[in-house]
Amino acid sequence: MNKKTLIIVGVIAAVIVGCFGWYISARNKFVALDEQLGQQWAMVETQYQRRLDLIPNLVETVKGYAAHESQTFENVTRARAGLTDAYNQANALRNAEQPADEAQIDNYNNAQQQLGRAFSIYVNAVREAYPDLKADKQFLDLQTQLEGTENRIATERGRYTEAVRNYNVAIRTFPGSLAASIGGFTAKPQFKADAQAATAPKVSF
Repeated sequence: MNKKTLIIVGVIAAVIVGCFGWYISARNKFVALDEQLGQQWAMVETQYQRRLDLIPNLVETVKGYAAHESQTFENVTRARAGLTDAYNQANALRNAEQPADEAQIDNYNNAQQQLGRAFSIYVNAVREAYPDLKADKQFLDLQTQLEGTENRIATERGRYTEAVRNYNVAIRTFPGSLAASIGGFTAKPQFKADAQAATAPKVSF
């Protein structure tokens, strides 16, 4: 084997090693971003779980406050607001795995949005029926916790959205897209804004 052949073989070997090293580096980057997504999704789930835990406590507080009255109003209010069904639907999706496609995240997102709207309607109806309850310490404390939870949910969803954006940009940008294609890394779905968020919930009983 002459010197020229050795040089050619050496160059080819160096290119192969370099490409392999680049692929490993790119793959490790995508794995790290994917893990970050998983951690951030867990934070989103934690805040939604906090809301799920707090809602029954507030409902029980309302029921306790109105214990001297018929349960009819309480039952009708929850039914008209759709709170029970919305709660059960959201609760069934708790600890859900990180959504792998748009249909999964839409299903999860819709359940949480419906629960938020139903709970808002329920609380507004209760406030109208029991004006004095607005000053009840336990009710106020739970309301404060729930408001804080909604802020945390917005924060963690924002962070998850940013993590998804970083991941999707990384796997779609050339030449990283080549490594992503070889490694089977695909784009992650994003949360969508609530189309009804700008519309105030109506209370009609």
